[in-house]
Amino acid sequence: MTIEIAQMTKSFGRTEVLRGIDLTVADGELVALLGPSGSGKTTLLKIIAGLEWPDAGRLAVDGADWLKLDPQDRRIGFVFQNYALFPHMTVRDNIAFGLTVRPRGERPSRADIARRVDELLGFLQIDALGDRHPAQLSGGQRQRVALGRALAIEPTVLLLDEPFGALDAAVRRDLRQWLRSVHDATGTTTIFVTHDQEEAFELADRVVVLDGGRIVQSGDAAAIHDAPASPFVANFMGATIELPVAVRGGRVDAAGIETDHLPSALPDGPARLFMRPEDLTPIPDPDGPWTIASVTNTGAHLRLVLADAAGTKIPADLRRRSPRAAQIAPGVRVHLRPEHASVFPAETA
Repeated sequence: MTIEIAQMTKSFGRTEVLRGIDLTVADGELVALLGPSGSGKTTLLKIIAGLEWPDAGRLAVDGADWLKLDPQDRRIGFVFQNYALFPHMTVRDNIAFGLTVRPRGERPSRADIARRVDELLGFLQIDALGDRHPAQLSGGQRQRVALGRALAIEPTVLLLDEPFGALDAAVRRDLRQWLRSVHDATGTTTIFVTHDQEEAFELADRVVVLDGGRIVQSGDAAAIHDAPASPFVANFMGATIELPVAVRGGRVDAAGIETDHLPSALPDGPARLFMRPEDLTPIPDPDGPWTIASVTNTGAHLRLVLADAAGTKIPADLRRRSPRAAQIAPGVRVHLRPEHASVFPAETA
């Protein structure tokens, strides 16, 4: 199913939540909506599901106007962060629920429903849990049941709202890989909401970044990570170090920073340099303007705090076994070499 969204807006009172969203999701594509809280991702998901209605705009699925359809007629599979399972029902009954409540003329037979549930229990690798209740399951098992319930109705579109947000890190990693395999096996057009960039990049075919109700960048993991379209995207992708620089003749210029390998297409003038702590290498230099203020050994890395004469402090993350690590100690003066950085005009930053 191909989803087409055009010029969609939505406000709650005086708060604009969506400000002209244009988005197309191809048939069988897995798209992540990534952004901070309040960026509009969940509202957009709810509008696709029919749980909210936009103030203006278009929503079409395979050419059909979904804004004219009631939620139950869209046959959406929706997986919530908190699972939303029925506590009084067994796993088997939870998965079967969407089939058993269909209108009588569309409802499969009991035998067909049982067969579908058995297929999903096996597919989701929870065969042994069919007769248990949600309270008897772990968080990861509950999320599999929630996905099974969404898949049972053979949804036109699968929507997931922070599906792993309530789980611990190790379970989240396992379930991300598992969900990707489920998507590849079913081929269902899928949109999921997350604020976790690692989760978005690992799972999605394409990541759509939202900020303040607008799409600010769309692309694969490499494009967004390596070439952020704005200071907001750079910062959200972890480039939390921001320093003033100048652009002269297509080159970045800054005292105490090696910038020859950082060409810029910006016009000459003041600019801002955005870097990630792990992309910043301190080079020991007796004339360097930066001093190592502190060093914390985390095992695999040295976490540094660098300070200049003006009192500016920035972090750096150096591999403990790198050749330069032996030269690093509090009080050592350095200049900086960004291995990768993004440059934006000063006024946009």
